[in-house]
Amino acid sequence: MSDAEFKLHQAIVEQAPDAIIFADRGGAIRIWNRAAESVFGYAAAEVLGGSLDVIIPERLRSAHWDGFHRALDSGQTRLGATALTTRSVHKNGSRLYVELSFGLIRNEDGAIVGALAVGRDCTARYLAERALRARVAQLEENAKTGCNAQP
Repeated sequence: MSDAEFKLHQAIVEQAPDAIIFADRGGAIRIWNRAAESVFGYAAAEVLGGSLDVIIPERLRSAHWDGFHRALDSGQTRLGATALTTRSVHKNGSRLYVELSFGLIRNEDGAIVGALAVGRDCTARYLAERALRARVAQLEENAKTGCNAQP
C-alpha cells in the first residue's frame, strides 16, 4: 500500500459518520474514530490501549467477553452482518442504545488480529419505539377489556 493509499484509508476511518472501533485480540482498543468520540464521549487519547469495558455496562461485560473470545476462536461473529441494538455507557455515565455491526479483521496471512465494531447512537429511536410498543399494548389491553378510557 502506498503512503497516499494509507492516508486515504486513515481519512476514511477518521471521517466516517459512524463510530468505528477496533480492538486487538486482547480486547485493547486500537482504533477509535471521531464518530466514536461523539457517541461515547471519550477522546481517542483517553481510550486507546484501554479495555472495551469503558463502554460496556458492567452487567453485560461477561456476556460480551464470552462472545468476543468465541468469535475470535471460531473465526465468525454470532450475527454475521446483522446489526445489533445493545446497551452501552457514555463517558458521563448516561445510558445509551447503540446499533452495532461486528466483523473480524485478518492480517495478510489470514490470522485474526482483532474485532471491528461499526455503529451509531440509536437511543432516541429505540426509546420512541419502546414507548410506541407500550402504547399499542395498552390499547390492545383496553380493547380486550372493553375499556375506552384513555391513559
